[in-house]
Amino acid sequence: MKPHIKEIITGFAIGLIANLAGTYLYIFFFSENSLETTLKDALANDLLGSLIALGAILNLIVFFIFLKKNQFYRARGVVLATVLAAIAVLISKFL
Repeated sequence: MKPHIKEIITGFAIGLIANLAGTYLYIFFFSENSLETTLKDALANDLLGSLIALGAILNLIVFFIFLKKNQFYRARGVVLATVLAAIAVLISKFL
């Protein structure tokens, strides 16, 4: 595997982890219910896409950290993870 492909995959994985962490942190700080209850309520009320979008805010921080360190391929992977999150939000809104 080429080195830049490996860096993009690493950035993509970090972007997904940052998105999950952002979603968890949002639920932890701003929800009165447990994680499981909040996710069930969000799914029932068509708000899951909003939770995913709010979790993607951490990707912005990770993206700029990678740019600051001149790790451009990893930054591309984070952008790819953000696009995946946007597609997930789009699917959750229209289906």
